[in-house]
Amino acid sequence: MTEEQITKAHLTDLAKLAYNQNIYTYSNFLSSEELSLLEDISDDISYIHHSCFGGNELSERQIVGFGSEEEFGYPGHFPISVITITPLLAKFSDDLNHRDFLGALMHLGIERNVLGDILIKDNTAYVFCLDKIADFICDELTKVKHTNVKCEITDPDIPALTPTLVDEEFPVASLRLDGIIASLIKCSRKEALSLFEEKRVTLNGRTTGRNSTILKDGDVFSVRGHGKFIFDHAGGSTRKGKTYVHIKRYV
Repeated sequence: MTEEQITKAHLTDLAKLAYNQNIYTYSNFLSSEELSLLEDISDDISYIHHSCFGGNELSERQIVGFGSEEEFGYPGHFPISVITITPLLAKFSDDLNHRDFLGALMHLGIERNVLGDILIKDNTAYVFCLDKIADFICDELTKVKHTNVKCEITDPDIPALTPTLVDEEFPVASLRLDGIIASLIKCSRKEALSLFEEKRVTLNGRTTGRNSTILKDGDVFSVRGHGKFIFDHAGGSTRKGKTYVHIKRYV
């Protein structure tokens, strides 16, 4: 079986388990490419509700949960914890990036699929992980690169995890996704197309190869390595007939 087939089979098994035993079931963290496979099996698992969550509205890596309060009569809970990783002495700390934190976590022998997104602000990392691995990380992770760190399980609603949105406005020839991405990240249309081929573009939480998709108000899209955006609306036009689009960029 291919990796895609294995993922589909696993998600199908979780859906069946939830339905047959009347219990919530949850996957590990899935990448945007893996999450897109849900569309392929959606008809086969239509007998049970499913939803996706990664701990934060910005999360790209997410868990699939099967079941709902309407079906089971009690609420479910995604098994996600948030850990802060902070340098013990900030003034002597290395300048730490995503790769540094992820590398330190993987060095502990942790599988990537128990870890969600890693957000970094002011040299502090906020790591989304499965509940079952949170205490282990807090006990075992003491150093990132050459920097001594401390780890604590924290409240997922802290201000540091609240996204900030910045408004942007610019004219485009059409509302096609590839053209808007080219304008946003200031690249050529050819370079924008390569992002789709490399599976680096997501639309409303799913990897997409449909570069010609016409965006609608409220669509959320991201380009790995360049950020996440909301298509707010289109309005107004230039003398040359281009349309102004209004985008909100997550920062």
